Amino acid sequence: MAEPMGPRRNGTTARVRFTEEMRGFVTFGEPSYDDGYERGRASRTDLMFHLTIETPPIGEFVDDPQHAAEATGWVHSDAMLGGRRAVERGRFNLFVDTERPGEKRMHYRLHFGDGHGSPLTLVGHKVIADDRGFDLWPDTTTLFTRVVRGHTESGEDDDAELIAAGILRITPLSFARQLTTFRASGDGLAGNLAALARFNVLFLGALVQVYGKFLSRTRR
Repeated sequence: MAEPMGPRRNGTTARVRFTEEMRGFVTFGEPSYDDGYERGRASRTDLMFHLTIETPPIGEFVDDPQHAAEATGWVHSDAMLGGRRAVERGRFNLFVDTERPGEKRMHYRLHFGDGHGSPLTLVGHKVIADDRGFDLWPDTTTLFTRVVRGHTESGEDDDAELIAAGILRITPLSFARQLTTFRASGDGLAGNLAALARFNVLFLGALVQVYGKFLSRTRR
């Protein structure tokens, strides 16, 4: 459930939301992301999710170093879940700094249940880093994914039973659709436009921080 609208901060109480759909393959009991994806693709052990991600009031979202937002939607896997299961609670973090200089991560944590009602958690992360070559596209569209037993929180995943691991990706078509879903609401036209602008500044600014040196080299 979205947080109650609080007092105006940083000029607007508007929230930004967008949808994201990712799909890929996993392997039961496999701890390696890459091996889980390859073996899962061979065995057609599919996994996907469809999420609507909504920020708190945009000022709070931008000021929060964890850039935490709420994620709602569903997870689907015929092999693991027997179909589609609703996300009971979901969190998303945009561009969180890591101990590695120049690296940021996006984090996903989705609580849901299997076909028997047993609790599961999808834990995923995208690694945003300027490695060799221009890797912005694979970085921002590749989610290293594990599913563990129980509804875990940060710091509890290593002690939880591993169910499966693999990789999910955004296809170019899904990405094009995602770009059309960005909306802001809660503060009238001017406030909503301002919220979208602040979100874009945060998003593009983080990409420039990570990949700016590569872009500068290509202009020479």
